[in-house]
Amino acid sequence: MAPLLGVNIDHVATLRNARGGAEPEPLMAATLALLGGADGITVHLREDRRHIRDRDLELLRRMLQGPELNLEMAPTREMLQIALRIRPQLCTLVPERRAELTTEGGLDVPRLRRRLRDYVRRLKDGGLRVSLFINPDAQAVEASAQVGAHMVEVHTGFYADAPDEASAQRELARVSRAVALAQEAGLVVNAGHGLNYLNVKPVAALRGLRGLYIGHSIISRAVLVGLTQAVRQMKALIAEASE
Repeated sequence: MAPLLGVNIDHVATLRNARGGAEPEPLMAATLALLGGADGITVHLREDRRHIRDRDLELLRRMLQGPELNLEMAPTREMLQIALRIRPQLCTLVPERRAELTTEGGLDVPRLRRRLRDYVRRLKDGGLRVSLFINPDAQAVEASAQVGAHMVEVHTGFYADAPDEASAQRELARVSRAVALAQEAGLVVNAGHGLNYLNVKPVAALRGLRGLYIGHSIISRAVLVGLTQAVRQMKALIAEASE
């Protein structure tokens, strides 16, 4: 079975905020992505609200009763309160720095083990499913299981940004190994970050992946072909890789 596709629409909000107006509307982008075959919508509500805003999250939650709303969030007190109030279908805990252009790496779960154990427990006590965005290494996988997460999302950015084919193959092997280790640890496994129309197939072909989370490349292609078509094209590549 082909992995699910969660489409991140943060950059639609980035474009809207660039002029301080009301368009493009992230809610409409989510609708078009679903029409193209997206299995869910991902948004990252950052501390500085640089793209997705609280209003966007509230409207998306009302709309997405069947498809998954995946809320990427830093493990902070504010985000905990928001998640427990909004109740997205999935909470993905990610690291966050104000200066970064995008998420630069996975959570340091081994170092944050004690804090994350309590944080994950509070989300789970609220009836929410929890995923951790982690680097593709064994220690991160082991620690994720120990803190009680339901899922992990394996960071594919090192693979996507590899400077040459040999490096890409080494990074893909790391991702593959992390996926296998996570499954052995009883975790549901997703993957994402930096995936595009040229590099997605080798990751989509990995056995045991529940879902792929992709944003920037889909929104970039949507500027040229429309969002519904851009999602359809990505879904087709994922399906082909899984045959």
